[in-house]
Amino acid sequence: MSEFNKIILSMISGFSTLIGFLFIFYKQDGKKILTKALAFASGVMITLCVIDLIPTSITFLSKKYDNKEIVIYNIIFFLIGYYFSYFLSSYLIENNKLYKVGIISTISITLHNVLEGIATYIISTVNIKLGIMFTLVVILHNIPEGISISFPIYYSTKNKRKAFIYTFISGVSEVLGSVLACIFLHKYISDLFIGILFSIISGIMTYLGINELFKTSYMSNKKLCITYSFLGSIFILIVKIFQNKI
Repeated sequence: MSEFNKIILSMISGFSTLIGFLFIFYKQDGKKILTKALAFASGVMITLCVIDLIPTSITFLSKKYDNKEIVIYNIIFFLIGYYFSYFLSSYLIENNKLYKVGIISTISITLHNVLEGIATYIISTVNIKLGIMFTLVVILHNIPEGISISFPIYYSTKNKRKAFIYTFISGVSEVLGSVLACIFLHKYISDLFIGILFSIISGIMTYLGINELFKTSYMSNKKLCITYSFLGSIFILIVKIFQNKI
């Protein structure tokens, strides 16, 4: 398969994030749908960290370090990601909490999508059929990621264009990851680099999922928050099961 076609796969999966943006056009009570969207996204993010990002980080670090060192590195870089989000959250304007949630979502998901773009390129290089199936799985969990960016930005600014731009940035970052893999794969991307970066991203997403998305949703409607965060967790578990059967 040509290099261009591998990048096309990452474009398809990356821009599926924009499907999440389209949900802002769904006509329903604004406060209720925002509560549902934030809760669902929190369930997706927290579960993704537990069943995917942290285990992936451990897998890559295990190629270079023993179990004790892996635990230490994971804790250190998880906390770096977590407190990066904390200080970023403290820095952003407090009287516009939803906008702050959207910004942190954009940063964490953009970093995550860069790695997904790298993974899509690498997997497609090894096995094109596997690469196509991996792309389908990525599409499924990129949709709620798009929701977690577009909804806070739109409902805090009432600006569809701005919500689209932030979601687009996140989507195009997946293509960037694929291009970087194509150009610099053998020179700069190592098991240690990927392991550390996954650990940092898991810290960022954990902070975002718990302290921003879930907390904001819970303060609005406790029942809806718990229900939809649970549905978000179930959704990403089903996606993971499907991925493991590929």
